[in-house]
Amino acid sequence: MEKLMELAKKSCDKAEVYSLQHNINSVSFENAKLHDIETNFQSGLSLRIIKDNKLGFAYTKNIQNREELIQNALDSLKGGVAANYDFPLTTKTIQLDTYDTSLEEIANTKLVEECSRVCELLKSSANGEIMMQSGTAIDQTRIINTAGTDISFKNTGYYMTGNVIFPGSAAGIIRVFISKKFEPMPDNLIKEIISLYNLSSKVVTPEGGKMKVLFMPYSLFTFTGRILSGTSGKSIYEKISPIADKMGEKIWSDKITVYDDPLNDRYPAARPFDDEGVPTQFFPVVENGVLKNFYYDLNYAGKLKTKPTGHGYKINMWGGDSLKVKPTPFLAYLNIKAGQKSLAQLIKSIDRGIILEGALGGHSGNIPNGDYSVGVCPGMYVENGEIIGRVKDAMIAGNIYQTLKNVVDVGDTAYPLSLGGGLIPPILCAEVSVATKR
Repeated sequence: MEKLMELAKKSCDKAEVYSLQHNINSVSFENAKLHDIETNFQSGLSLRIIKDNKLGFAYTKNIQNREELIQNALDSLKGGVAANYDFPLTTKTIQLDTYDTSLEEIANTKLVEECSRVCELLKSSANGEIMMQSGTAIDQTRIINTAGTDISFKNTGYYMTGNVIFPGSAAGIIRVFISKKFEPMPDNLIKEIISLYNLSSKVVTPEGGKMKVLFMPYSLFTFTGRILSGTSGKSIYEKISPIADKMGEKIWSDKITVYDDPLNDRYPAARPFDDEGVPTQFFPVVENGVLKNFYYDLNYAGKLKTKPTGHGYKINMWGGDSLKVKPTPFLAYLNIKAGQKSLAQLIKSIDRGIILEGALGGHSGNIPNGDYSVGVCPGMYVENGEIIGRVKDAMIAGNIYQTLKNVVDVGDTAYPLSLGGGLIPPILCAEVSVATKR
């Protein structure tokens, strides 16, 4: 990296080198049987240069051919992308407990054994197709730039996903467990999968209309994607955020608090700086329904003449290699604060409504405006606090800026959605439009 930086400095005004090493072991089970074992190791560099206030970018996995990488970045200057910002000087970062050496020694056979154990427990109590995934990840990130920054961190992560799929569908009850080290999947998650699956084994077709909807964490990307859009510096700059002029105002129920917390090293993937070398921080977005902050990377902070907030991430929304993309504003550790009610209490408080376990189409529609229209996939119908059965061929629609004003309660348990990222509790909302076949 140092040699690349020295060469780059001869050709441009400013430069940044980003290095990533990514080691993943994973196993998967289909129909409760071992399907695949995979080991991947990836490493590479991406280079950003600024010359005459224009941005150049290139990446490589052949770290020996430095001259070609620099030339590719120089050639990309022809795109004329403005870069009215400086790379940061970051010399001190918070020391986080992000690395557990024991995970280096975990063999794939251990992952297979744990998946087999959970499969047998699920299989003994639920008659659906059992799908399991488990894996370990060991990452190392380093950033150096011409401002004098040279920072790095390592982290480890372990995950397990259990899913029981309803017959004749691709949808089921899924739960995710994450840790910095190998641990058995907790019994309460296994029992929750079994209980909800068995309670919703019968298919019912309720009447549609306005009713309560319990948005479970794995359906809440329907909301989180729209929260990300509405509070992003990119949306503010492009004038597409419907809450751009609402700073300090109450936009949702006082039961809703949204924050970004990349420093929470109780969970895997915590990090002391973003993918641009800007220090991360606990970052309130909405507190008790009141809009507190928008978030920025270097680029959009420069465009809007404000300070970056440590939210510049090399994110590819549809998967793929993060080395290939430039940083963009992102709440990588978006959390919604848990409430006081257990899942059982939330269900008991529903006179008539839907439990939305999964949502089909949450990534589509007018996301910047907050509109959503999703398929129930899967969902359960509730009457008088009891689950009656599973709903098919139903749609739920609304706008998050209205729906989150009508929050009845928030669950007391926040669930991880993936190995990296935040924690989300169930959210019960009233007066949500539900369309069914009746």
